[in-house]
Amino acid sequence: VIDSNINSKNISLKKIIDIGKLQNRKFKDRLTFIKGDIRDKSLLENIFSNSIKNNKSIQGVIHFAGLKSVEESEKNPLLYWDSNICGSITLFKVMQKYECQNIVFSSSATLYGKTSKKLISELDLLKPCNTYGKTKLLIESILNEIFLSSGKKWKVANLRYFNPIGAHPSGLIGENPLDIPKNLFPYICKVASGEFKKLKIYGNDWNTPDGTCVRDFIHVMDLADAHIAAIDYLFANKPTVINLNIGTGVGTSVLELVETFIRVNQCKIPFTFSNPRMGDVPYLVADNKLATEILNWRPTRNIDEMCKDGWRWQKQNPNCFN
Repeated sequence: VIDSNINSKNISLKKIIDIGKLQNRKFKDRLTFIKGDIRDKSLLENIFSNSIKNNKSIQGVIHFAGLKSVEESEKNPLLYWDSNICGSITLFKVMQKYECQNIVFSSSATLYGKTSKKLISELDLLKPCNTYGKTKLLIESILNEIFLSSGKKWKVANLRYFNPIGAHPSGLIGENPLDIPKNLFPYICKVASGEFKKLKIYGNDWNTPDGTCVRDFIHVMDLADAHIAAIDYLFANKPTVINLNIGTGVGTSVLELVETFIRVNQCKIPFTFSNPRMGDVPYLVADNKLATEILNWRPTRNIDEMCKDGWRWQKQNPNCFN
């Protein structure tokens, strides 16, 4: 695990080891953490070369590293181009040098842009309307060009996340925003706990049934399962580039999510409406048929479970990892 910790804390890795103990699995013996930035080429080269020296050459990468706030990307685009694009290019260069040609990339549904379609497929127009989405689209394009220029030797899975929420059902690990949350779900949890007075909902006059944005919320554990299925698929199959929507195929409005959270957790969430954010879109729901067919994977947790697990994490860890 390589992480700069600018938006995370490595205590989360200790919690993963604790989860392993609950399952009688010795994660501690299999987990190595290195603090660093993937823009640091010498660091990456040392990791790959040391792995070879230890007869454990790196065969595949799951690439999560990057900044992910739509709002922040619009305010500070250079930060996003530098972190997301330069970091990815550096990683790909080192992978190529050490002949590591299997990668699962953490992409995003934001690269589809504005759409009025009920379900979005992988073949739909890619036209992101914010800087964050543009960085994800460019990285996918770079990976495709690497695949073609390598004589089609690489194996690439671009997982286009929709809206991951929730937490591990044990309550040991969950989302840990270091500042005011920029994503909806952790903000809901903070308002429910009393840390913030009101939830701010961005817009109530979108062209949707209740005027609030509709999203495809997926349990973070279903998302994790998709990554395992994706890397297994790459190892078992011929070189390819696959683009896969990782969502449930079910749309839930922001108001519906808030009402569900209140109902299943029996808590109060005061809210107010605000102006829409730059770069937001009214409707974003996945057609996930390709992922379910290719990966032999299927999301199994519903919106009630997402709300219960997320609230359990918040209640058991009122200060998160702080």
